[in-house]
Amino acid sequence: MKKISFPSIITHKTPLPTTTKKTYDGVFFIFQTNFFFRGCWFFFSLITIIGIYKRVKMGRGKIEIKRIENTTNRQVTFCKRRNGLLKKAYELSVLCDAEVALIVFSTRGRLYEYSNNNIRSTIERYKKACSGTSNTNTVTEINAQYYQQESAKLRQQIQMLQNSSRHLMGDSLSSLTVKELKQLENRLERGITRIRSKKHEMLLAEIEYFQKREVGLENESVCLRAKIAEIERVEEANMVTGAELNAIQALASRNFFTPNVIERGTPTPYSHHDKKILHLG
Repeated sequence: MKKISFPSIITHKTPLPTTTKKTYDGVFFIFQTNFFFRGCWFFFSLITIIGIYKRVKMGRGKIEIKRIENTTNRQVTFCKRRNGLLKKAYELSVLCDAEVALIVFSTRGRLYEYSNNNIRSTIERYKKACSGTSNTNTVTEINAQYYQQESAKLRQQIQMLQNSSRHLMGDSLSSLTVKELKQLENRLERGITRIRSKKHEMLLAEIEYFQKREVGLENESVCLRAKIAEIERVEEANMVTGAELNAIQALASRNFFTPNVIERGTPTPYSHHDKKILHLG
């Protein structure tokens, strides 16, 4: 077989014209410039993404704690941190049921405070707690004193209630004045009036209930009487029918002459009556 040889497309290098060469050089420069800008954009985008990722992953960076020299920045930071501190104090008092008192003075001498209770009472409590710092049992003693005061108040209230109960029962009246006795009398009269009103109300309710119950029982009695009368009528009818049936059966069962005697012609006492049979019932 013969080999088919195709002519080469480029058999020799032909020098390009000058104009064409300049055009190619311009296009190549534009391509290189575009590629450079694209590479720069991709690089800066990558750096931005990495920075955002680090911020999200590692959180906020640590801020150096020192005095802010810029007055404006210091005032802005004070306002932000003050609001956050007040919010935290409020959350602590609500969530943990703690007694919180917060006092803040700005650099200009302005007062900011927060307290879930009276701030003066909190300060007094703080002073009492700090007055015996040398003693380790100061807090325990303060709590014991507080509970002792509360128990004394409760005992006093119990004593007052017991005295009032005795007075209402008519005991220990010698220690009362005329005015107190008059007040006690008025209280008793008002109480008796309320008791009587309640008693009458309950009596009326019971009377109404029993009246309704009486009507219901009467209706039931009428129904029962009607049923009893019906039963008695049925029983009387059944008794009469039974008596008649018994009489008929008794009459049907009587046989005065047997068939054998009649066939044999045996004389009987009643033969002279034309053999008539008389049945006496």
